[in-house]
Parts: sequence; structure tokens; C-alpha cells
Amino acid sequence: MDQDSRTRPYALVTGASSGIGRELAVVLAREGHALVLVARRTEPLRALAEQLERAHGTPCVVVGADLGIPEGVAEVTREVEARGLAIEVLVNNAGFGLAGPVATLPAESQLGMIDLNIRALTALTRAFLPGMVARGRGYVLNVASTAAFLPGPLMAVYFASKAYVLSLSNALHEELRGQGVRVTALCPGYTETEFATRASEHQRPRLFGGPLGTGSARQVAEIGYRGMKRGRAVVIPGLLNKLSAWFVRFTPLALKLRMTRYLNGSGK
Repeated sequence: MDQDSRTRPYALVTGASSGIGRELAVVLAREGHALVLVARRTEPLRALAEQLERAHGTPCVVVGADLGIPEGVAEVTREVEARGLAIEVLVNNAGFGLAGPVATLPAESQLGMIDLNIRALTALTRAFLPGMVARGRGYVLNVASTAAFLPGPLMAVYFASKAYVLSLSNALHEELRGQGVRVTALCPGYTETEFATRASEHQRPRLFGGPLGTGSARQVAEIGYRGMKRGRAVVIPGLLNKLSAWFVRFTPLALKLRMTRYLNGSGK
């Protein structure tokens, strides 16, 4: 390990191969962090690592791992420990969503969503949080969604998983108060990424389109990074997304359910 690798603070980013995760890695590199880049696909990670090394001299460690299974999380923690890295910033970005009724979507896919969106995020946070607390500094940025603020018929498990991420992040933000470790939930609205395609292409016009769109993954990453550094508990990019999150707090549950069902694609 060279001198630069030892002296730069390390940030670990999951789901770094594309979208918001990739752009957060770019921002972190620009701000002087060395990186541990994690995703299932290693080719995009290697390409990103080369780009960041050329542009910023960023030391990068590439870890190909499927975080949807316990062995994937263990592989990441083993790699970090074997290299003796102290993770100062943890970005839990990896996740996916599926659209459709719970009764008809494959059970295996829905449980896989829970494994990645909830279990892996919790396991990685638990793995790296003690070191941050011991050092008296660190940041955890959990990528949630505006979906975290309400129940989501026809995307029920995804919305529920993001509600978990938001709730956990808020609780940790308070637990760690005064210990030098800051936990932030980043709650973007629709962002043009591969995730949106996976969520279900035919539902994008109503679910994601229109004036509530956040913008680009790069914009979300910049806003998320700034909010994290300022110690914000929750960051919602985009004025209309902020207003929407505020509005649903005062909306009757029955109306929220009908509204979200329509937006998620039933048209009924």
C-alpha cells in the first residue's frame, strides 16, 4: 500500500457500477477520498476506478460481490479487513425495486429485494459503524427514496424496504449524536438510472415522470454529499419532492393508498 493510499480517508460505495452510486463515487473521489467500489459487475467498476485514478489520482479497491446473499457482505468485510482499511464514509446505495402485486410477483424476487435493500444495508452498517465510533468520526449515507414516506400498493415491498432505511437512518442519527458519526438518509425522487428500468419499464410514465422528477444522478449525488457533510438526518433533492414529502404527512391514509396505487400503475 503506497503513502497516498494510507493517508487518504476511505469511502466504501455499494452499487457503484452505475447511477447514483457511480456519481457518488465520482464526488467522493473529487473531494479527496480513496474508494472501495462494490457491485456485482466488476467491469464497470474497473472502468470507473481507472477513470478516477486518472482524473484525481484516487486509489481504488474493486470488490465484485452480490450483496443480496450473506456471503457477498462477508466478502466485502473480509477484503476491507485484509487490506487494513479504515472506512470513514459508508454509502449504502445498492438496491432494486419491482413493480406488481405481491400475490403475483415471484416470492424469490421479493425476498431478494428485502435481502439487498434491508439486510445487506444493515449488515454493512453494523460491520463498519464500530470503527467509526472508536475513531470518533465517520459518515453513513443510506440511499432511501421518496417512496419511504408512504405505503406503495403495487410496489409494496420496495416502498416498505425504503421506509425501513429511512427509519433506521433517523434512529442511528439520534443514537450517534455527539459521537462524531453522522448518519444521513438520502431520499431522491425519480432519477434516470438503470434502477428505473428494472422497476418496470411500462410503469415509468405515471410512477416516475412529470414534474416530481429529481433530475440527474449527478445532481442527486452532489446534493446527497453536501447534506451528508452538513450532518443532515434526511436529504430530499428537489423542491417538488420536498413539498410532496411534506404533503403526504397530512394526507389521509386512504387517499395516500389510492393515489400511490394510481401512480404505481393500476390506473384505478
